[in-house]
Amino acid sequence: MWHSSRVPNAQRTEDAPLERALSTTDATLVTVGATLGTGIFLTTAAVAQSAPDPRGILLLWLCGGLLALAGALTYAELGSMFTEAGGQYVYLKEAYGPLVGFLFGWASFFIIMTGGVAVLAVGFGEYLGGFLPFFSSTHPLWSVPLPGGAVWTATGAQLAGAIAIVGLTAVNYVGVVAGTRFQNVVTAAKILALVALGGAGLFLRARPGTFVQGPSILPMGLAAAGVGMIAVQWTYDGWYGATFMAGEMKDPARSLPRGIITGTAIVTALYLLMNVVYLRALPVAELARTPRVAEASALALFGAAGGRMISALVLVTIFGCLASTILYPPRIYMPMSRDGLFFAALGRVHPVYRTPAASLVAQGIWGVALTFSGTYEQLYTYVIFAVFLFHAATGLAVIVLRRRLPDVPRKFRVPAYPWIPLLFVGACLLLVANTFLEKPLESGIGLGFLAIGIPAYLFWRRRSFVRVRETR
Repeated sequence: MWHSSRVPNAQRTEDAPLERALSTTDATLVTVGATLGTGIFLTTAAVAQSAPDPRGILLLWLCGGLLALAGALTYAELGSMFTEAGGQYVYLKEAYGPLVGFLFGWASFFIIMTGGVAVLAVGFGEYLGGFLPFFSSTHPLWSVPLPGGAVWTATGAQLAGAIAIVGLTAVNYVGVVAGTRFQNVVTAAKILALVALGGAGLFLRARPGTFVQGPSILPMGLAAAGVGMIAVQWTYDGWYGATFMAGEMKDPARSLPRGIITGTAIVTALYLLMNVVYLRALPVAELARTPRVAEASALALFGAAGGRMISALVLVTIFGCLASTILYPPRIYMPMSRDGLFFAALGRVHPVYRTPAASLVAQGIWGVALTFSGTYEQLYTYVIFAVFLFHAATGLAVIVLRRRLPDVPRKFRVPAYPWIPLLFVGACLLLVANTFLEKPLESGIGLGFLAIGIPAYLFWRRRSFVRVRETR
């Protein structure tokens, strides 16, 4: 059985410790920044197809927010226990042993987190191409012939995404305060823009035919509602981002719970506000067949200038989400390395900037490679189910650790225990099952990738064991 040493990672190495400089406000804005991506501008179409009634749409978004809040409350207890960097990696390692924590970090580095970086980076380039055509996804830059007659072509959108990754990595390299303040400014701008847009949308008269109620809240039944909930939950994904940065918070046992709970509540309020605006702008039937619902709603409410305004807002939103997604994942790979379970160089903290500099650089290089590969979206589908599988395991970790480590201080305890963690775990397992049923091939490949992580774990475990013996 795995027994935790309960010794903070920073004390297991001679490297400089991370700088504890972040506040509750920082944790809150990182949570909002990591969650608030492009989904709110697009996802309502899929939701409207499942629940063609305004009340049903708003109910699904509210339920999605409540489930995310259940997750935030669950993670808050774990974050108040383990105040070093690492987030889920640490929680899974402490609850189930180093193999499970390693598999999470393994999948995060090679696909989950860096794949998300690549998706956001290219999305940023595509929207930037609407203002600067050179960076359009339809603008080829160079081509390279491949074996078998295939041709690899780099586009302007990929180049813009790569530039964004490099620039944001550099900002985060020179200090956690600089990186966090930068993402905070962008996130604050996103919040203000959404509040302004939502306020204007509420002030204007609703268009005729909107907010027409159906015979019931969910006319298509619970099965269709479940499909809509999957789209909603993906839009809420990211609320746990601040947990990885506990090692850089001044008072993580207090700031982390408050930050992720407040941030998740803010995102839920913004999502509900935007959906009310959409429902005032377009009838549900029109929403259901309009993929870019924010742009269509802005055109309906504000005229031709509305579409341009939304494009600019989406551009800023993607950039802000990319800034957050580059900021927190390196805090996973650093403790993995210090535990002897990953590349040794990634455990180093910069002696001057006090950041996980090597992990940031490695993430940036791999993220740029995925951006130019053109396969990032396909790779990402392989581990979609794994994201919620790890969430379910982390939710159960609260119950496991209440029994295994009852004496470890917890400045925050999840209310209504164990029902809130079990609700969160149940929702995650339903999403895992649905993903596996809907995409069995991709899910099987993802399971195969996780299985490959087992010999990789044994390799690093053996190297670490040999290294320890040699130093005795």
